[in-house]
Amino acid sequence: MIQFQHSPPPLPIRHGVAPSYVWLQKGNWKTIFEFLNHRFPEIGPAAWQARMSRGDVVDDVGNPLTISCSYFWGRRIFYYRELENETSIPFEEQILFQDQHILVVDKPHFLPVIPTGRFLHETLLVRLKNKLGIAELSPMHRLDRETAGVILFSINASTRGAYQSLFQQRSVRKEYQALAPHLASYSAPFTYRSLMVSGSPFFRMQEIPGQPNSETSIEIIEKIGELSRYRLLPVTGRKHQLRVHMAALGVPIINDAFYPVALPCKADDISQPLKLLARSIHFIDPLTAQERYFESQLKLDLNN
Repeated sequence: MIQFQHSPPPLPIRHGVAPSYVWLQKGNWKTIFEFLNHRFPEIGPAAWQARMSRGDVVDDVGNPLTISCSYFWGRRIFYYRELENETSIPFEEQILFQDQHILVVDKPHFLPVIPTGRFLHETLLVRLKNKLGIAELSPMHRLDRETAGVILFSINASTRGAYQSLFQQRSVRKEYQALAPHLASYSAPFTYRSLMVSGSPFFRMQEIPGQPNSETSIEIIEKIGELSRYRLLPVTGRKHQLRVHMAALGVPIINDAFYPVALPCKADDISQPLKLLARSIHFIDPLTAQERYFESQLKLDLNN
Protein backbone atom coordinates (compact mmCIF):
# COMPACT_ATOMS: atom_id res chain seq x y z
CA MET A 1 0.00 0.00 0.00
CA ILE A 2 1.59 3.23 -1.22
CA GLN A 3 0.60 6.81 -0.61
CA PHE A 4 -0.14 8.77 -3.82
CA GLN A 5 2.30 11.69 -4.15
CA HIS A 6 2.15 13.11 -7.69
CA SER A 7 -0.98 14.27 -9.60
CA PRO A 8 -4.19 14.64 -7.58
CA PRO A 9 -5.82 11.26 -6.84
CA PRO A 10 -9.45 10.60 -7.81
CA LEU A 11 -10.49 10.35 -4.16
CA PRO A 12 -10.21 13.34 -1.80
CA ILE A 13 -8.36 13.41 1.51
CA ARG A 14 -10.74 12.16 4.20
CA HIS A 15 -10.21 12.85 7.89
CA GLY A 16 -6.63 13.79 7.10
CA VAL A 17 -5.92 10.52 5.26
CA ALA A 18 -4.99 10.51 1.59
CA PRO A 19 -6.18 7.56 -0.51
CA SER A 20 -3.80 4.71 -1.19
CA TYR A 21 -3.46 2.92 -4.51
CA VAL A 22 -2.37 -0.41 -5.96
CA TRP A 23 -1.29 -1.30 -9.49
CA LEU A 24 -3.29 -4.03 -11.17
CA GLN A 25 -0.84 -6.64 -12.40
CA LYS A 26 -1.21 -9.40 -14.97
CA GLY A 27 -3.16 -12.37 -13.64
CA ASN A 28 -6.15 -14.65 -14.01
CA TRP A 29 -8.50 -12.94 -11.57
CA LYS A 30 -12.03 -12.62 -12.89
CA THR A 31 -12.99 -9.54 -10.85
CA ILE A 32 -11.31 -6.62 -9.07
CA PHE A 33 -12.87 -7.94 -5.86
CA GLU A 34 -11.12 -11.30 -6.32
CA PHE A 35 -7.78 -9.57 -6.91
CA LEU A 36 -8.11 -7.38 -3.80
CA ASN A 37 -8.79 -10.38 -1.61
CA HIS A 38 -5.74 -12.12 -3.05
CA ARG A 39 -3.51 -9.03 -2.71
CA PHE A 40 -4.66 -8.05 0.80
CA PRO A 41 -5.85 -11.26 2.52
CA GLU A 42 -5.51 -9.67 5.96
CA ILE A 43 -8.35 -7.25 5.16
CA GLY A 44 -10.93 -9.87 4.22
CA PRO A 45 -13.85 -10.13 1.76
CA ALA A 46 -16.44 -8.53 4.05
CA ALA A 47 -14.35 -5.38 4.47
CA TRP A 48 -13.69 -5.04 0.73
CA GLN A 49 -17.38 -5.58 -0.04
CA ALA A 50 -18.33 -2.86 2.45
CA ARG A 51 -15.77 -0.42 1.01
CA MET A 52 -16.94 -1.05 -2.53
CA SER A 53 -20.60 -0.64 -1.60
CA ARG A 54 -19.75 2.78 -0.14
CA GLY A 55 -17.95 3.86 -3.31
CA ASP A 56 -14.58 3.92 -1.53
CA VAL A 57 -12.79 1.89 -4.23
CA VAL A 58 -12.42 3.62 -7.60
CA ASP A 59 -10.41 3.36 -10.81
CA ASP A 60 -7.80 5.94 -11.81
CA VAL A 61 -10.39 8.35 -13.20
CA GLY A 62 -12.73 8.07 -10.22
CA ASN A 63 -15.31 5.52 -11.39
CA PRO A 64 -16.60 3.43 -8.46
CA LEU A 65 -15.74 -0.27 -8.61
CA THR A 66 -18.19 -2.91 -7.40
CA ILE A 67 -17.63 -6.54 -6.47
CA SER A 68 -18.80 -7.60 -9.95
CA CYS A 69 -16.41 -5.36 -11.93
CA SER A 70 -14.25 -7.37 -14.32
CA TYR A 71 -10.53 -7.42 -13.78
CA PHE A 72 -8.26 -5.29 -15.96
CA TRP A 73 -4.51 -4.94 -15.60
CA GLY A 74 -2.02 -2.14 -16.15
CA ARG A 75 -3.91 0.59 -14.28
CA ARG A 76 -4.28 1.71 -10.70
CA ILE A 77 -7.21 1.54 -8.35
CA PHE A 78 -7.60 3.80 -5.35
CA TYR A 79 -9.07 3.10 -1.92
CA TYR A 80 -9.04 4.37 1.65
CA ARG A 81 -6.94 2.47 4.12
CA GLU A 82 -8.84 1.61 7.31
CA LEU A 83 -7.81 0.25 10.70
CA GLU A 84 -9.87 -1.18 13.52
CA ASN A 85 -8.94 -0.58 17.15
CA GLU A 86 -6.02 1.70 16.36
CA THR A 87 -3.75 2.34 19.34
CA SER A 88 -4.11 5.84 20.80
CA ILE A 89 -0.85 7.74 21.39
CA PRO A 90 -1.42 9.90 24.52
CA PHE A 91 1.24 12.51 23.71
CA GLU A 92 0.68 15.76 21.83
CA GLU A 93 2.80 17.38 19.16
CA GLN A 94 3.71 21.08 19.43
CA ILE A 95 3.94 23.52 16.53
CA LEU A 96 7.16 25.52 16.80
CA PHE A 97 6.87 27.63 13.62
CA GLN A 98 4.63 28.11 10.60
CA ASP A 99 4.67 30.37 7.55
CA GLN A 100 3.27 30.00 4.03
CA HIS A 101 5.99 27.51 3.05
CA ILE A 102 7.09 25.42 6.01
CA LEU A 103 5.83 24.01 9.29
CA VAL A 104 8.17 23.01 12.12
CA VAL A 105 6.85 20.61 14.74
CA ASP A 106 8.05 19.05 17.99
CA LYS A 107 7.14 15.36 17.68
CA PRO A 108 6.61 13.30 20.85
CA HIS A 109 8.03 9.82 21.36
CA PHE A 110 6.01 6.87 19.98
CA LEU A 111 4.08 8.90 17.38
CA PRO A 112 4.82 7.80 13.77
CA VAL A 113 5.34 10.59 11.25
CA ILE A 114 3.32 9.01 8.41
CA PRO A 115 0.72 6.22 8.22
CA THR A 116 2.39 2.83 8.39
CA GLY A 117 1.63 -0.63 9.74
CA ARG A 118 -0.89 -0.46 12.57
CA PHE A 119 -0.96 3.36 12.68
CA LEU A 120 -3.11 5.58 10.48
CA HIS A 121 -4.94 8.39 12.29
CA GLU A 122 -2.49 8.28 15.20
CA THR A 123 0.34 9.68 13.08
CA LEU A 124 1.85 13.14 13.04
CA LEU A 125 0.96 13.84 9.40
CA VAL A 126 -2.72 12.91 9.74
CA ARG A 127 -3.06 14.73 13.07
CA LEU A 128 -1.63 17.90 11.54
CA LYS A 129 -3.77 17.67 8.40
CA ASN A 130 -6.87 17.39 10.57
CA LYS A 131 -5.76 20.17 12.89
CA LEU A 132 -4.57 22.64 10.24
CA GLY A 133 -6.55 21.64 7.16
CA ILE A 134 -3.46 21.68 4.93
CA ALA A 135 -3.94 19.01 2.26
CA GLU A 136 -0.47 19.49 0.70
CA LEU A 137 1.40 18.98 3.99
CA SER A 138 4.40 16.70 3.51
CA PRO A 139 7.36 15.77 5.78
CA MET A 140 10.76 16.87 4.45
CA HIS A 141 12.83 14.23 6.26
CA ARG A 142 12.49 11.10 8.39
CA LEU A 143 12.15 10.73 12.14
CA ASP A 144 11.65 7.30 13.70
CA ARG A 145 8.48 6.61 15.65
CA GLU A 146 10.65 6.01 18.72
CA THR A 147 12.51 9.33 18.35
CA ALA A 148 11.15 12.65 19.60
CA GLY A 149 11.99 16.16 18.49
CA VAL A 150 12.10 18.66 15.64
CA ILE A 151 10.79 17.77 12.19
CA LEU A 152 10.25 20.00 9.17
CA PHE A 153 7.18 19.86 6.90
CA SER A 154 6.49 21.48 3.55
CA ILE A 155 3.18 23.34 3.28
CA ASN A 156 3.43 24.62 -0.30
CA ALA A 157 4.03 22.13 -3.12
CA SER A 158 5.33 24.89 -5.41
CA THR A 159 8.27 25.65 -3.08
CA ARG A 160 8.84 22.13 -1.75
CA GLY A 161 11.66 21.39 -4.17
CA ALA A 162 13.73 24.31 -2.89
CA TYR A 163 13.68 22.92 0.64
CA GLN A 164 14.18 19.34 -0.50
CA SER A 165 17.36 20.42 -2.26
CA LEU A 166 18.78 21.51 1.10
CA PHE A 167 18.56 17.95 2.37
CA GLN A 168 19.87 16.50 -0.88
CA GLN A 169 22.89 18.82 -0.72
CA ARG A 170 23.41 18.12 3.01
CA SER A 171 22.95 21.81 3.76
CA VAL A 172 20.77 21.16 6.82
CA ARG A 173 22.51 20.80 10.19
CA LYS A 174 20.57 18.44 12.45
CA GLU A 175 21.64 18.00 16.05
CA TYR A 176 20.46 15.11 18.21
CA GLN A 177 20.95 14.31 21.86
CA ALA A 178 21.05 10.82 23.32
CA LEU A 179 21.48 9.14 26.70
CA ALA A 180 23.68 6.06 26.65
CA PRO A 181 26.37 4.32 28.73
CA HIS A 182 29.63 6.21 29.11
CA LEU A 183 32.15 5.57 26.36
CA ALA A 184 35.37 4.86 28.25
CA SER A 185 37.65 5.22 25.22
CA TYR A 186 36.12 8.56 24.29
CA SER A 187 38.24 11.31 22.72
CA ALA A 188 36.10 14.31 21.90
CA PRO A 189 34.78 14.91 19.39
CA PHE A 190 35.18 12.08 16.89
CA THR A 191 33.53 10.84 13.72
CA TYR A 192 32.15 7.35 13.20
CA ARG A 193 31.67 5.94 9.70
CA SER A 194 30.37 2.61 8.43
CA LEU A 195 28.66 0.85 5.53
CA MET A 196 25.02 0.33 6.48
CA VAL A 197 22.61 -1.98 4.63
CA SER A 198 19.19 -3.51 5.28
CA GLY A 199 19.38 -6.21 7.94
CA SER A 200 17.33 -8.95 9.51
CA PRO A 201 14.59 -8.79 10.68
CA PHE A 202 13.41 -6.46 7.89
CA PHE A 203 13.01 -3.44 10.17
CA ARG A 204 16.65 -3.40 11.24
CA MET A 205 19.82 -2.08 9.61
CA GLN A 206 23.24 -3.67 9.87
CA GLU A 207 26.88 -2.79 9.26
CA ILE A 208 29.05 -4.73 6.82
CA PRO A 209 32.65 -4.26 5.63
CA GLY A 210 33.06 -1.86 2.76
CA GLN A 211 33.13 1.78 1.70
CA PRO A 212 31.20 3.78 4.36
CA ASN A 213 27.87 5.29 3.39
CA SER A 214 27.01 6.70 6.84
CA GLU A 215 28.78 9.26 9.00
CA THR A 216 28.08 10.71 12.46
CA SER A 217 30.00 13.22 14.57
CA ILE A 218 29.83 12.26 18.26
CA GLU A 219 30.55 14.33 21.36
CA ILE A 220 29.87 13.90 25.08
CA ILE A 221 28.03 16.86 26.60
CA GLU A 222 28.07 15.65 30.20
CA LYS A 223 28.57 12.53 32.29
CA ILE A 224 25.65 11.45 34.52
CA GLY A 225 26.70 8.56 36.76
CA GLU A 226 27.28 5.57 34.50
CA LEU A 227 25.60 7.34 31.61
CA SER A 228 26.55 10.19 29.31
CA ARG A 229 24.55 12.75 27.41
CA TYR A 230 25.77 12.73 23.81
CA ARG A 231 25.56 15.28 21.03
CA LEU A 232 25.12 13.48 17.71
CA LEU A 233 25.53 15.28 14.39
CA PRO A 234 24.59 13.06 11.44
CA VAL A 235 26.35 13.98 8.20
CA THR A 236 24.31 11.38 6.30
CA GLY A 237 20.73 10.29 6.92
CA ARG A 238 20.58 6.49 6.82
CA LYS A 239 17.67 4.70 8.46
CA HIS A 240 18.39 4.15 12.19
CA GLN A 241 21.88 5.58 11.64
CA LEU A 242 22.41 7.04 15.11
CA ARG A 243 21.06 3.95 16.84
CA VAL A 244 23.25 1.63 14.76
CA HIS A 245 26.38 3.73 15.29
CA MET A 246 25.96 4.02 19.05
CA ALA A 247 25.29 0.28 19.40
CA ALA A 248 28.33 -0.51 17.26
CA LEU A 249 30.46 1.55 19.65
CA GLY A 250 29.23 -0.60 22.54
CA VAL A 251 27.04 2.14 24.04
CA PRO A 252 23.49 1.53 22.74
CA ILE A 253 21.00 4.32 23.36
CA ILE A 254 18.95 3.72 26.49
CA ASN A 255 15.67 1.85 25.85
CA ASP A 256 16.60 0.93 22.27
CA ALA A 257 14.52 -2.18 21.49
CA PHE A 258 16.19 -2.77 18.08
CA TYR A 259 19.92 -2.42 18.69
CA PRO A 260 22.20 -4.15 19.36
CA VAL A 261 19.59 -6.94 19.67
CA ALA A 262 15.96 -6.87 18.52
CA LEU A 263 13.88 -7.37 21.65
CA PRO A 264 10.34 -8.83 21.70
CA CYS A 265 7.74 -6.38 20.39
CA LYS A 266 6.58 -3.99 23.11
CA ALA A 267 3.26 -3.48 21.28
CA ASP A 268 1.42 -0.67 23.09
CA ASP A 269 3.92 -0.26 25.94
CA ILE A 270 4.87 3.43 26.15
CA SER A 271 6.63 3.28 29.52
CA GLN A 272 10.22 3.29 28.21
CA PRO A 273 10.83 5.89 25.49
CA LEU A 274 14.02 5.72 23.46
CA LYS A 275 16.45 8.28 24.86
CA LEU A 276 17.02 9.96 21.53
CA LEU A 277 15.91 13.52 20.76
CA ALA A 278 16.13 15.50 17.53
CA ARG A 279 17.30 18.57 19.39
CA SER A 280 17.53 21.19 16.64
CA ILE A 281 17.57 21.91 12.93
CA HIS A 282 19.54 24.72 11.29
CA PHE A 283 19.65 25.90 7.66
CA ILE A 284 19.68 28.94 5.37
CA ASP A 285 16.21 29.46 3.94
CA PRO A 286 16.43 28.99 0.15
CA LEU A 287 13.66 31.52 -0.48
CA THR A 288 14.67 34.38 1.84
CA ALA A 289 18.39 33.65 2.51
CA GLN A 290 17.54 34.02 6.22
CA GLU A 291 19.21 31.84 8.82
CA ARG A 292 16.67 29.40 10.31
CA TYR A 293 17.16 27.69 13.66
CA PHE A 294 14.51 25.65 15.46
CA GLU A 295 15.03 23.91 18.79
CA SER A 296 12.95 21.26 20.53
CA GLN A 297 11.21 22.15 23.76
CA LEU A 298 11.38 18.52 24.89
CA LYS A 299 13.99 17.12 27.28
CA LEU A 300 15.51 13.68 27.75
CA ASP A 301 14.47 12.55 31.21
CA LEU A 302 16.38 9.94 33.17
CA ASN A 303 13.35 9.01 35.26
CA ASN A 304 11.40 6.99 32.68
